[in-house]
Amino acid sequence: MTISIRKLALAAASVAALATAGPALAEGGKLEPRSGGFSFDGPLGTFDQAQLQRGYKVYREVCSACHSMNLLSFRTLGERGGPFYDPEAASPAENRFVRALAAETQIADIDTETGDPLMRPGIAADKFPAPFPNATAAAAANGGAVPPDLSVMTKAREGGADYIYSLLSGYPETPPAGLKVNDGQYYNPYMSGDMTPFWSGDPEHVPAGGFIAMAPPLVDGQVTFDDGTANTVDQMAKDVAAYVAWASDPRATERKQTGMGVLAFLAIFAGLTYASYRKIWKGVAH
Repeated sequence: MTISIRKLALAAASVAALATAGPALAEGGKLEPRSGGFSFDGPLGTFDQAQLQRGYKVYREVCSACHSMNLLSFRTLGERGGPFYDPEAASPAENRFVRALAAETQIADIDTETGDPLMRPGIAADKFPAPFPNATAAAAANGGAVPPDLSVMTKAREGGADYIYSLLSGYPETPPAGLKVNDGQYYNPYMSGDMTPFWSGDPEHVPAGGFIAMAPPLVDGQVTFDDGTANTVDQMAKDVAAYVAWASDPRATERKQTGMGVLAFLAIFAGLTYASYRKIWKGVAH
C-alpha cells in the first residue's frame, strides 16, 4: 500500500512539473500582454472618445482591408459612449457624422425594380461591409488563412485589448537567430504557439510566441490623426485596440454606471435596514 501511495505522489509531482514548465515544452508559450493603460479599465473606467475616433480611422484605413466587423452597424458609432456620439443628434441614425461615414462606403444591394445587383452609398442602418464575399475568397487572398472578424475580438481573446495592442505592436524587426520562419508566416512573441520544432538554438531557451499569417500591419506615419496625435506604431496599435474593445461591448460604460448605482442603492438600503432593526428592537431582550 505504501508503494502505491509513493507512486501516486511521484506521478502527481511529474504532472505538476509539466504544467508549470517553461515554453521549451511541447505546449509552447507566449509573452504576457503589455498593459495599454486604457482609460476604460476597471469598474469606473470609461472610453476616451478621441481615442475611439482615432481607432476607428486605423480600422477603416488599415484593418478593414482584411478584417470584417459583421456585427457592427454604422449607427452604433453614434450611440452614447461611441466614437461619434453627438448629444445634439435626434438619434444615432440622424447623427451627421455617422451619415457621412456611412455614405463613404459602397454597399452591395439589389435594384428593387429590376432585381439587378448594384452598389449604393451606405446609410446609418447598414452593417459594416465585409472585405471579401465569402470565406473562400478571404482565404485565397491571405495565403490560406481567413482573417478573423473583429466584432467581438476582445471578448474572444484572453487579455482583451491589452492582447490586441501587444500583438499589433510586438512584431520584432527580425526573428530570433536560430528560428526558422516559413514563407507566409511571421513570428510574434505574443502569439500562442510552440517554437520548439523550428528552433535550432539552445533547447532550454526556446523563444516564446508563435507564428501568425498576418504581416506587420502598422508602420509609423501610416495613418494621419485629425487631432495631431503622434501616429507611431505603438499609438495606432493602442487606439485600434481601444476601438475594438468598444465595438465588442458598446454599452460597457453604461453597464458599469448602472452597476455602481445598484451597489450604491444596496449600500443605502442595507444601512436603512440595519437602522430600522436597531430602532424596532431597541430595549427588547432577544
